[in-house]
Amino acid sequence: MKIKYFAETDTALVEFSEHAVSETREINENIYVDLDADGNLVSMTIEHAASQANIAEVAYQQIGPVAG
Repeated sequence: MKIKYFAETDTALVEFSEHAVSETREINENIYVDLDADGNLVSMTIEHAASQANIAEVAYQQIGPVAG
């Protein structure tokens, strides 16, 4: 997973996979998700990320073993 933050537009892009995007769905006026041909999540775009997602602080915590 990769998180990219574009300060000039206050946009966050969270990439979950490198699959080709087949469809983009609008969740609301600030959040969009990209899906592959099988409906799996590829990425999520968050506009106005400073107020929508508290982008100033990002943390990762793994609970339990990684599913394989």
